[in-house]
Amino acid sequence: MAGDGNGWAPLDPGMSDEPGRGPAPEPAAPQPPPAHAPGPPNPVGPPGPVAPAGWTWPAGQGAPPPHPAPQPYPGHYGAPPPPYGAPYGPPYPAAYGPYVPQGFTGYGPPRPKGPWTAEPPPGTPFHRMARTPLHHWWRPLAGSAAIVVVGMALTIGMMIVALVVRVIATGEAPDTTGSGSDTILGNSTADLAFNLAAIAVFLPVALLAAWLLQRRRPGTLASVTGRVRRRWLLTCCALAVGYCAVSYASSIVAAAFLPDDSSGGEHWVGWGRFVPAAIVIILLVPLQSSAEEVVFRGWLLQAIGACTLQTRTGRVGRAFSTVFRTPWPGIVIGSAAFTSLHGYTGWGILDIFVFGAVAAWLATRTGGLESGIALHVCNNLLAFLGPAAVGELDINEGSVPWQAVAADVAPMLLYAAAVVWLARRKKIQTVTSVPADAPGPDALPQDPEPEFASRPQ
Repeated sequence: MAGDGNGWAPLDPGMSDEPGRGPAPEPAAPQPPPAHAPGPPNPVGPPGPVAPAGWTWPAGQGAPPPHPAPQPYPGHYGAPPPPYGAPYGPPYPAAYGPYVPQGFTGYGPPRPKGPWTAEPPPGTPFHRMARTPLHHWWRPLAGSAAIVVVGMALTIGMMIVALVVRVIATGEAPDTTGSGSDTILGNSTADLAFNLAAIAVFLPVALLAAWLLQRRRPGTLASVTGRVRRRWLLTCCALAVGYCAVSYASSIVAAAFLPDDSSGGEHWVGWGRFVPAAIVIILLVPLQSSAEEVVFRGWLLQAIGACTLQTRTGRVGRAFSTVFRTPWPGIVIGSAAFTSLHGYTGWGILDIFVFGAVAAWLATRTGGLESGIALHVCNNLLAFLGPAAVGELDINEGSVPWQAVAADVAPMLLYAAAVVWLARRKKIQTVTSVPADAPGPDALPQDPEPEFASRPQ
């Protein structure tokens, strides 16, 4: 080491010339305060750091400036561009933590989509099949209005098409003078086909109304199983054929007590005229009869049965609720509506009303429309094929003597008794299925049911 002329040289850095002392300690580097230390209020950014208790800032250094206000992530709108060569996007500065995309959560998590249709509770009788978990008071009203409006619109459209076809085929328009001598298509067989098809068009309309407006399976209009029970329908058809035989015999007996007003002009028209009419009748009468049963004994009976008034309180409200939980309001109202669409007068009104009431009552006792459809189809086949054999294809309605009504009602009641007896013997299901592990009938989550609503055995 170099020195001056007296042999003195400066000490090395960190050395001391005092005896017993070692090198002077180096000053410690200032340490920043903990990141979590609170600081004084900062009007610009978040609170700045302060020295914790017992610790001072190093000499010559003041407290660091307050933290700047947080800036947007690099690459986001409004942020300064990153240096040249730095990647855009993540990873972001550690001060902000990792960025996790959250998406739009303003309305909470999305709801899972359930099925469109809903099933009635277990143990529900036929007349209350429309009272599903999705039932609202407006659904039966909206569905009934839709059936009427859409069905009439389709009927008018069919009439316009039929008139256009007649004008194109024959070059003649129907007589509009009001004499009644002309028909829509100018042919009695074609007119019969049009009349039956105009009624049959209401069948798909009612099925669509159940699916779209009441949000239930269309098959629930047919039975408590959600479909047409084909074996039971065939059994009811066999009983209905027996009804027709008894009804025909009773009508012969009743005719003996009526004055003979026949002119003797009725005679066999021949196979050439009978076969085309018979084909139309056999093909379209089942559709026409099924449409009437589905609308009046299916839709209308269940629409009224869904209005149970179970939330009414008070003595009067409970009384009305007890009545409306039974099928009788639907039976009476549906039969009255069915009768009003026919042109019978006098005792004929009672005949049609009893027919509708028996068919509706059988639907509630057997859990479906099979017995009513079989009765309706066989009755109408007999009513149309007989006059067609003598050349009468017009639907003749009007006054009916009481003897003829009695001859028709008595076989009808015998048919109803036979159907109920056979349904009990064959253990036909009359309410919706109850799971094997379900609690007893008293614990089912539904209203009290009428006494006649039996359960599957």
